[in-house]
Amino acid sequence: MRAAAFLYPWDVAGDPDAARRVADLGVRQVTLAAAYHSTRALTPRHPRHRVVTARHAAVLYPPAAERWAGRALRPYPQDWVAGTDPFGEAARALADVGLEVHSWVVLAHNSRLGTEHPAIAVRNAYGDRYPWAPCIARAEVRAYLRDLAAEAAVRPGARGTELESCGWYGLVHPHAHDKTGGVPLTGAAQYLMSLCFCEVCAAGYTGLGVPAEEVRGAVVRALEPVWAGAEDGDDGAGGGRAGEWREVERLLGGELSALVRSWREGAARTLRREAVAAVRAAAGDGFRVLLHADPAAHRCGANAGADPGDVLAYADGVVVPCTGDDAAREDALAPFAAAREGGAPGRVLAANLTVVTAMGGRPGTLAADAAHAAALGADELRLYHAGLAGDGDLAAVRRGLAGLSRYRGAGPAPA
Repeated sequence: MRAAAFLYPWDVAGDPDAARRVADLGVRQVTLAAAYHSTRALTPRHPRHRVVTARHAAVLYPPAAERWAGRALRPYPQDWVAGTDPFGEAARALADVGLEVHSWVVLAHNSRLGTEHPAIAVRNAYGDRYPWAPCIARAEVRAYLRDLAAEAAVRPGARGTELESCGWYGLVHPHAHDKTGGVPLTGAAQYLMSLCFCEVCAAGYTGLGVPAEEVRGAVVRALEPVWAGAEDGDDGAGGGRAGEWREVERLLGGELSALVRSWREGAARTLRREAVAAVRAAAGDGFRVLLHADPAAHRCGANAGADPGDVLAYADGVVVPCTGDDAAREDALAPFAAAREGGAPGRVLAANLTVVTAMGGRPGTLAADAAHAAALGADELRLYHAGLAGDGDLAAVRRGLAGLSRYRGAGPAPA
């Protein structure tokens, strides 16, 4: 079962031991950030620093001046890692120890872009803008993301790419000093708070047959019990992804929920297809393009919702969040596995497991969790995140990958 670890360039650049340390985990591939959002990241083993603060979303390579000349929406260069091309430096070091490098490209998640260009940001039913979430229904946003995908994905030394946030972003945004948890929001309520009412989306709803103000009013009315504390936090009978959507239909009504979903899924599908096509055109044959995705098309975020049958029709595969219990893994993987069996043979299904204990990961059960994912159809692993993990977690990863072979072909992992 092919295993890959996520890394940032600053985990490797300036540390002569980093690449070998990652190779010794037993992985064959590194998914290395080429375009990433703002973050503050621990580097527990680096000889020169312990914390890296990426102040804004940026590309970790020198962007092509001719591609972006004269354009309002353009990638921001970084200045927190020494050198002009930290991605290139890290990629070369990783390749030198025999690791295959794939680029990791974050698309529709960029707080600085939305702050400097507020008109492009998602605007909720109350008129509040989410600067971290560019509205992907807008043509200028899709053009920017399409070109960013092509440039950031196809870096020298990269054999493939993984596109994150290739879809809608919304309310939920792990943010410094976040204070949005005072009122518990179900998945359905988060979805309603993520709906966009910028002028482009408003025209889209109207064009589908319902005036945008009527849609907006329905969303505000549906959320009133949430703010009053009258909702019990239940996402519908059965819970999970399907339960979330049943609750949206209950809150918004079948007609309006279907209309909004049609508009948003159309925009997301267009972005995904354009981004994948742009990467393929820039890379040529043999370059693998995967999407970080959730099988519930209504979901927003880093693992943007996508219809499994649609996305596997043109992407080489998906990376699916699988941290959690067995039921959560099955809820995430089964729809993609069924779509692949139904008409997308050969597509990659990679299970993404968090291996940082302090971030909710379970590195000590890696072998069992990976074996269970394999029984559900996963044929590759992604380990989040080799640069953030402490020494104890990395030791557990080494043991887990070494022990995984004894579970292969044995069906569901032991409890």
